[in-house]
Amino acid sequence: MADGLHIEWLGRVPYDEALARQAQAVEARRAGACGDRLLLLEHPPVVTLGRSAREANLRTPRAQLAARGVAVREVARGGDVTWHGPGQLVGYLIVDLAARELRDAHAFLRTVEAALAAALAGLGVEADGREGMTGVFVAGSRPPRKLASIGLGLRGWITWHGFALNVTTAPDAFDDIVPCGLHGVVMTSVARELGGAPPALFDEARAAVARAFAERLA
Repeated sequence: MADGLHIEWLGRVPYDEALARQAQAVEARRAGACGDRLLLLEHPPVVTLGRSAREANLRTPRAQLAARGVAVREVARGGDVTWHGPGQLVGYLIVDLAARELRDAHAFLRTVEAALAAALAGLGVEADGREGMTGVFVAGSRPPRKLASIGLGLRGWITWHGFALNVTTAPDAFDDIVPCGLHGVVMTSVARELGGAPPALFDEARAAVARAFAERLA
């Protein structure tokens, strides 16, 4: 059986290093050397392409991105293309769904959306999921304003990869891509929806996310 969720803040971590840490955590979970984990962190600027990504959703050529110090990585998660960088809270979930008797990746995805929506409500932003889309959006927004992207991977019913919540991201952070391959969706952030970024907003968001996931994956 599952025995709760260990939550760890890693600070700002290069994407390749975080990917290696995830792989190690998955194997440790499989071996029973640790329980379920949520790794919270930030990344330096990086564009990642999931299993269903299309090159056309990169608006800026890879060489130009590299010249600006933006890495591009192809990864084994669901979803299309996304951006990670400063001001964005990234969460990698290493959760054994079989141990939780939840062999349903779609149901777990909905749990992740619900936890993020609860955390956002605590920060003063009403948010929810959208039919036919993955992620978390400002409630009632038209066109949809997206606050968080989700892309999960599975290794024998153990999840890895996870979510990215835009907390204080720059307004132009997503200009190089078609985020998640979704046209007609506007990327936003907690700071933008609140009309500004109080000095402690990122720390408050990190605490709210940790509480929401601890409650749902206890």
